[in-house]
Amino acid sequence: MTASTPSIDIKGNILVVDDEADIRESLETLLGMEGYSVDLAQNATEGLHKLETRGYDLVLLDLMMPDRSGMDVLKEVRERDSDTPIFMITAYGSVEAAVSALKFGANDYFSKPWDNEKLLIEIQRMIAARRLEYENTHLKRALKQRYSFPNIIGKSERMVRMLDLVGQVASSRSTILITGETGTGKELVAKAIHANSPRADHMFVAVNSGSLPPELLESTLFGHVKGAFTSAIQSKKGYFEVADHGTIFFDEIGTIGAETQIKLLRVIQEKEFTPLGATDPIRVDVRILAATNADLLQLVKEGRFREDLYYRLNVINIALPPLRERKEDIPLLVDHFFTHYCRENSKFLEPATRRSALRFQPEAMQVLMEHAWPGNVRELENVIERAVVLATDSSVPIDVLPDPLLQANGVRLNRSDGGPLPPDASLFEICNDFERRVILERLEQFNWSQTDAAESLHVPLSTLNQKIKRLDIKIRKKSDSG
Repeated sequence: MTASTPSIDIKGNILVVDDEADIRESLETLLGMEGYSVDLAQNATEGLHKLETRGYDLVLLDLMMPDRSGMDVLKEVRERDSDTPIFMITAYGSVEAAVSALKFGANDYFSKPWDNEKLLIEIQRMIAARRLEYENTHLKRALKQRYSFPNIIGKSERMVRMLDLVGQVASSRSTILITGETGTGKELVAKAIHANSPRADHMFVAVNSGSLPPELLESTLFGHVKGAFTSAIQSKKGYFEVADHGTIFFDEIGTIGAETQIKLLRVIQEKEFTPLGATDPIRVDVRILAATNADLLQLVKEGRFREDLYYRLNVINIALPPLRERKEDIPLLVDHFFTHYCRENSKFLEPATRRSALRFQPEAMQVLMEHAWPGNVRELENVIERAVVLATDSSVPIDVLPDPLLQANGVRLNRSDGGPLPPDASLFEICNDFERRVILERLEQFNWSQTDAAESLHVPLSTLNQKIKRLDIKIRKKSDSG
């Protein structure tokens, strides 16, 4: 049986299953005038067939029909579809029939003759409630998919082990410390943990610990009452109260001050806190996730971070590897970001799949694979976004990469003078210079015919043209060569 999918273009699709022609016609007229699309079935068999072939927002089902009873139809439908609203209609308005219908999954019950106004009100209310539930379900599903494990890109052994650990701990109540260099995706992992936990339906609150001064951080976390300080003109809830039954994520936990560390330790231990200026504590049920790019244990040794808080936070440690230690993931990340930013910029998308049609030329991809990526995945994402914006062809050349990245890898472009290489030439430049000289010699040999030169070099003409453009080789006209 097809799942019911609420309509968005009309008020709703309704199926009327009744063996009496005048009942079907009157309902079709009544509902049609209200803007509903109406399908009719004259018996139980036809009604079941229609339910098999399409989805409906609501079903009006007669209790007494010649081939099968409406109660049998209701039971069969509910075995396969628990969502589609069903209203039973009958000339026999007994309490027993109503109780049985509701017991087996009917949403409401109307006796013939019914009140048209009441029927329309209940139909509108039920479809509206069903659509709201549908939209909420799909919104939660979309959020979960956005931060689900498949969207944390990586097939390297270290990433697979890390994702296995994330899957194991997501459903627990334990505090988790996520460690890794800046740009490795610590907040993305935290969101994935929350989205795949029993708390997914509640708030995920992220706190950038290092961006707030100590006095403002405390007020932000724990809230305050009116008059707690000069500018407190009204009471305000803190993040812990907002995140009750959900998750709070501390980014760069190592930057919080000593006073805040004490209060945070109490929340973890006692599951309560006191807003600034208040006297009564507030109890909360909040899971704490924390992240840091610093060595917290070293901060403990230096007296800058409480040892007891460190061990409270570090119940489970998830260490994210830097990108330079999982370079086999770079092609996957490039493809992922290409698609993301091509969709965002509405360019270079394959029509059928809406995936990116962009590909880096081999020389550019080589630079990406050899780069040390001090900024990790975030730095790579910025490079790919730039490439999408600047790309003029589906084959992305090396000169689209930012100059600092090229310089960091010993790449200097636009050496079109043909002069000698500098003493400090990189391997990349040496290979490029050799390739440029070979192509120039072959072009001169074949009187600047790119087709003949490509054939002699055993490469496609399109490949040779790309190399000519990248190496900034000036093509002479055949007539000029003699």
